[in-house]
Amino acid sequence: MEFHKTRRLPPYVFEEVNKLKAKARAAGADIIDLGMGNPDLPTPQHIVDKLTETVQDPRTHRYSASKGIKGLRKAQAGYYGRRFGVKLDPDTQVVATLGSKEGFANMAQAITAPGDVVLVPNPSYPIHAFGFLMAGGALRYVPAEPNAEFFHALERAVIHSVPKPIAVILCYPSNPTANVADLEFYRDVVAFAKKHEIFVLSDLAYSEIYFDGTPPPSVLQVPGAIDIAVEFTSLSKTFSMPGWRMGFAVGNERLINALARVKSYLDYGAFTPIQVAATAALNGPDECIEDVRQVYRKRRDVLVESFANAGFPVPSPKASMFAWAPIPEKFRDLGSVEFSKLLIEKADVAVAPGIGFGEYGDDYVRIALVENEQRIRQAARNIRRFLETADETLHNVIPMGACR
Repeated sequence: MEFHKTRRLPPYVFEEVNKLKAKARAAGADIIDLGMGNPDLPTPQHIVDKLTETVQDPRTHRYSASKGIKGLRKAQAGYYGRRFGVKLDPDTQVVATLGSKEGFANMAQAITAPGDVVLVPNPSYPIHAFGFLMAGGALRYVPAEPNAEFFHALERAVIHSVPKPIAVILCYPSNPTANVADLEFYRDVVAFAKKHEIFVLSDLAYSEIYFDGTPPPSVLQVPGAIDIAVEFTSLSKTFSMPGWRMGFAVGNERLINALARVKSYLDYGAFTPIQVAATAALNGPDECIEDVRQVYRKRRDVLVESFANAGFPVPSPKASMFAWAPIPEKFRDLGSVEFSKLLIEKADVAVAPGIGFGEYGDDYVRIALVENEQRIRQAARNIRRFLETADETLHNVIPMGACR
């Protein structure tokens, strides 16, 4: 028997690749895993030290605050003031979340009525779409690139959607495409959203992972954006804290209040010592952020150079910890799942199939910068050997007359 909400969710396309990866490892294969965006760098020591110090106090072992302890919310407001010049009230415009993913999912529960239409980029991180689908909403897709076609799609959506869309999702730097947006783009989005009374929900989880010297802006930097916008951030990548599950939603007071109200029924917030350590991260030195950025930049450069030399050109991402790579032409008809499986079987390299991020991602794979430079070069050598036997591989994989 299937349940209504799970019936609305498609099969998890990463599972097929994950099973093959696990099977190969069980057989002794040394799989270089560039699939899941799971940071491999250690959390900075001063943050770990604060956690271990705080956890010694048994008073911190009790229930915490669902919306986040006050010091943590003040620290996040302080970060927005320093980084973006945006003033936030920590009591009414900041909520701590269990990562940005949980924040998105519970915001969807808070604001979505059955049948409400939400505008979602395609391809995009799965929770951007399926959080609203699980909440009973309907999806209308828009392009992932921040260009003129994005706004044409918004115009068509407002004209042709019944009921009118309630929100538009943004994600820049993007997961998975690594697209970046500038402040002028955000100004145009905010103007459009205000004109049509649509909320803006922005995912800024990769705000500190950028490579060209230009820090990605916040949509809340646009004057008046706070009237209709909420932004989600995370400490997972900035401070290499993925397992700590610490993120934030900030912005419009009405939306933040709705999220906080839903969360008050669902959780008591993160473990207090984690929140105290997260406060130390936000209030602490910035050198560790730059160190993380430099590691990803070097890995990005090694990936682009070594994969190009292997015959698998990868566009150089300007930001995020991902590269969005077109599948080589002779393999494109296989689709991203079958190509990803081939890389595991023939090259001992795991990547994420693009279709897992939306149907318009099926000609791509996402490559995560979560292995060191030596391992990335090894992955390139493995792929080069695989591509040198590509004609034979294709002959064995694709039956005559097959098509996707």
